Amino acid sequence: MKVLLGYESAELNIKNSRFLAEAFIAESQAQARDILHSQKQKYADATHVVHAFVTGKNAEVNGMSDDGEPSGTAGRPMLDVLKGSGITNIMVTVTRWFGGTLLGTGGLVRAYSDSMKAVIEKCQTEELIEKKSFSFTVDYSQYENVRHLISFYHIGELKEDFSSGVEISGNIWLSEYEEFAQKLKDLSRGMICI
Repeated sequence: MKVLLGYESAELNIKNSRFLAEAFIAESQAQARDILHSQKQKYADATHVVHAFVTGKNAEVNGMSDDGEPSGTAGRPMLDVLKGSGITNIMVTVTRWFGGTLLGTGGLVRAYSDSMKAVIEKCQTEELIEKKSFSFTVDYSQYENVRHLISFYHIGELKEDFSSGVEISGNIWLSEYEEFAQKLKDLSRGMICI
């Protein structure tokens, strides 16, 4: 599975209707719901804000809505494209401004599918790697050595809080966690345990 690296958008104009597809990182159904709520407020002038999302390390949680388009013509085709992309933890909305020409059911399916494909093609992704969070406190005297050790690992969302000691937190690839924990323990002569 792959995950989205950041926001992306694509726009199509089909028979005077404007379709704006936007992809967002959404790691839960609740996040997807929040994004949808925000999009509906942002585009209150739009005719429809259709969405599809996939979350979970195996893309096991998904959902969609036609948002007033004829049943099965918008959300379902978008979800099918999204599932076929191999991307998880993603929410895509396609906002439509009606241009005066009815597209018919086949035309709607193509329009929403093509909008989804257009934004997916632009998305930058990376392989989904399981990560584990950590947090520990280190004395100022050991801080530089710990920072040097950290530089050898795949650490994300690194935060440092300087107070009586340095509280360090972040996440690390699950495959590196045990080795990292042991090296920290060795480096600190058993004083640092995560």
